[in-house]
Amino acid sequence: MKMMKWGAAALALGLVHFAVPAEAAGGKTLETVKARGVLNCTGHDGSYLGFAEVDDKGNWKGMDIDLCKAVATAVFGDPAKLKIVPISWAQRWPSLQSGDVDIIIKASGGTLSRDTELGLQFSMSYYLGTTKVMAHKELNLKSLKDANGGTICIPAGTSQEQQVAAYAQKLGIKLEPVLIEKTEELEQAYFSGRCDLYAQWGPTLAIARIAKSKVEDHVILPDVLAVEPEVMIMRQGDDNWVDIANWTLSALIFAEQEGITSKNVDEIKAKPTSPQVAKFLGATPGMGKGLGLADDWAYNVIKKVGNYGEIFERDLGKDSPYKMDRELTNLWNNGGVVFPLVID
Repeated sequence: MKMMKWGAAALALGLVHFAVPAEAAGGKTLETVKARGVLNCTGHDGSYLGFAEVDDKGNWKGMDIDLCKAVATAVFGDPAKLKIVPISWAQRWPSLQSGDVDIIIKASGGTLSRDTELGLQFSMSYYLGTTKVMAHKELNLKSLKDANGGTICIPAGTSQEQQVAAYAQKLGIKLEPVLIEKTEELEQAYFSGRCDLYAQWGPTLAIARIAKSKVEDHVILPDVLAVEPEVMIMRQGDDNWVDIANWTLSALIFAEQEGITSKNVDEIKAKPTSPQVAKFLGATPGMGKGLGLADDWAYNVIKKVGNYGEIFERDLGKDSPYKMDRELTNLWNNGGVVFPLVID
C-alpha cells in the first residue's frame, strides 16, 4: 500500500520518467566529418609545448593533439583520419564558425562571453589550469604586488589579457603589457629581458622554464590570477557533436578510473569486470547507437590513443620532458577533480 501511494504521488509530481528508446543519432557536424573522411582539428601557429608541438617533419604531438586523435578515433576508429590545422589564438573562433575546423582543442577556457556572444558550446573541462606570472629572479619579487610599473609579456588574443588587467587593478598597481601572438616570440621577448614578467597559463610557464634550462634564473610568483577550465569548443546548435566530445573525454577518464589501458584493453574486453565495462568496450551493445557511432568506439579510443592518464603522462608528465605533476588534473579518487560521466 505504501508503495502504491508513493507511486501515485510520484506520478502527480512528475517524478516518474518512462524510458524512451534511443534513436540513432547523428548531427550535421558528424555527417559533414564522416562525408569528408577526416576530422579537422586545431593545432598551433608554432609549438605550444606539452599541448601542441610540431617537429620539422610536420608531425604533431601533445595533449591537445591526443584529444583530437581521440575524437577522430571515436568517429572513424582510426586516429590517422585527422587533419591538424595550425591556427593562432585569434583565429580560433573565425576558423570554427567558418567550418575550417570542426572542433577547437587548443588550451581554451570556457567563458561567458564565448558562450553568449560568440555562439560557442563547451565540453566538460579536460584540464583545470591557473593563470600565473613568471619573473626574472634577479628582480627579487616576492609577489606580483612588488612589480608595480613593470612590463609584462602576455599572449595576444587570449583571456590572459583581461585576467592580468583585472588582477593588477585589484592590487592597485600598474603594469605595461607587451602583447605578442606567437608563443615562441612571446617567450623570446621575456627571456631576452624585454619584459620583466611573463603571464601565462601555469603549465606553460613551468614547461617554458624547463625547456629553456632556466629554472634557477626565473621564479613563478605565488599569485593565482585566475582558474580556468580548459574545454573542447564547438559551434552552438549541434548537441550531438557536443555529446560526442563529452563522451570521448569521459571515455578516457572512465578507462583510467577502471584501470583500462591501451595494453590491457583486449584482455578486459574479453572478460569484462562489470556490465558497465562490457557496454563501454562494446562487448555488449549500446555504447554507440545514441551518438551515431559504432558500439566499439570507446574500445578503439583506448586501444589506439590510451586512457586519460596515459595521455597526460606521455605529453606532460613523467614520460615527457616536462615531468609535470597531475595536481588538480587527477582523478577524483586520487586527490584531483577529474571524473567521468556515468555509463549505465
